[in-house]
Amino acid sequence: MVDEATRRVVSEIPLLKTGASPRDKELWVQRLKEEYQALIKVNGEGGALLYYAPRGQEACQRFRNTAGVFYVQIPVTYPATAPEIAIPELDGKTAKMYRGGKICLTEHFKPLWARNVPKLGLAHLMALGLGPWLAVEIPDLISKGLIKHKDN
Repeated sequence: MVDEATRRVVSEIPLLKTGASPRDKELWVQRLKEEYQALIKVNGEGGALLYYAPRGQEACQRFRNTAGVFYVQIPVTYPATAPEIAIPELDGKTAKMYRGGKICLTEHFKPLWARNVPKLGLAHLMALGLGPWLAVEIPDLISKGLIKHKDN
């Protein structure tokens, strides 16, 4: 279930219109413009991208102070296929991760993405995929002592 805070935050993320993939050349440029506009609107100029994930804010801060790097892998069939997120520093530390540090989005996020192609974009991936994953996994990994704050 999605709580009201999550609904409010996600409703502020602009929906995308262009369904172009990286193979579509000129239309892909339009898709990228929409992606950047959505990220900037939600994140602000030069802001910290993860902080608008409502329940994941504290976890995101902890993550930023512990591991800190994640990668978004955009498939050539994007946006028809959901992107993947990899956090190499956490590879093998949680069962909710695939080889190479790819976080598990299969059960919850990928079906949502499939129902909403091409409207969802990278900003939605952060708010509905990465943010909730971090909110659950990072506190658990810290409590188990598998990751520590960089200052400790």
